[in-house]
Amino acid sequence: MATDFSDDVKEGLLSEKKDHSQLNTETNVVHRRRNRLYSINTTPCPSFKNRVQQNEAESQCPVDSGPLYVKPQFSLTQVLLLLIAYIGGGTFCFFLMRHQIKGKKTNAILDSMYLCIVTMSTVGYGDLVPDSMLAKLVACVYVFIGMALVGIILGKAADYLVEKQEILLVRAIHFRDKFGPPELLKEVETEKVKFKCITVGILLLILIIVGTVFLCLVENLEVTDALYCVCSTITTLGYGDESFSTGAGRIFAVFWILSSTICLAQFFLYLAELYTERRQRSLVKWVLTRRLTPSDLEEADLDHDKVVSAAEFIVYKLKEMGKINQEDIALVMETFNKLDIDHSGTLTASDLISIPSQPTT
Repeated sequence: MATDFSDDVKEGLLSEKKDHSQLNTETNVVHRRRNRLYSINTTPCPSFKNRVQQNEAESQCPVDSGPLYVKPQFSLTQVLLLLIAYIGGGTFCFFLMRHQIKGKKTNAILDSMYLCIVTMSTVGYGDLVPDSMLAKLVACVYVFIGMALVGIILGKAADYLVEKQEILLVRAIHFRDKFGPPELLKEVETEKVKFKCITVGILLLILIIVGTVFLCLVENLEVTDALYCVCSTITTLGYGDESFSTGAGRIFAVFWILSSTICLAQFFLYLAELYTERRQRSLVKWVLTRRLTPSDLEEADLDHDKVVSAAEFIVYKLKEMGKINQEDIALVMETFNKLDIDHSGTLTASDLISIPSQPTT
């Protein structure tokens, strides 16, 4: 059984006799995907006729290339409408219960919206707090829904917007270099997480400066107190000794608190992702450059013929990098064996035709 599995891995999974014409076709598909992606990010708006012609040309491709890019699970319009509905509903509820809320008040509608944002972002200054059983229950429900909205939907929306700015950031970094579209696209793909981290870091610094300046000019705080208030806000610490107490300050806070807290969360997320990616790259480099030992060759020799083929070497190195494991290979080979109706060790069109159709539900 073990020998059969090794033979399947060697000859079926990673066969060295793969048709070179198929390899060329797959390479062309990859280049077509890259060109399409670059045109989406840089072309203003292709005409309807050009899009139709491009879709027709791709539909004639003999290889099923699948979707050209992963479509976002949401649109920015949907996110915006959901956010407006959430803040509007919360503002309306807190406005009806405005007499059950105590603290520093300015305008009833503005205070209700301000309380929504402070609750949603979990800042919780304490300058406005629920003062009845009903108001406290509404605040409890509202904060859980708000955390889900910020953590899942708005976080994904922020990630999507940052990705849209990657080409512009690479152009800005290499504005003195003669970088063409292929070089820019390659740079974006290889250093995607780094550019995300840089973009969000710059935006976070701008928000911190703007918030500090605003608190100094409008709320009449000292520079140290203003910076202290900014830091306690964006980290959602919210001690409450310094907050937005004026009408103009709370109008500003409605937009600034939400954007700054999400920006900081995304920044730490990208930092963690960047650290993980760098560690993975270091592991891959070590795996590819270290000297092989006789025990490595023995372990890589799947069919035990004392010769390691390219297919066996690739599988062994991928396992060592942590890209795949034995369970992954077993699952893939199980699927392969189910498709291989004639048990020839290869898949042909006749094998796919012989597969019984699945009943529709």
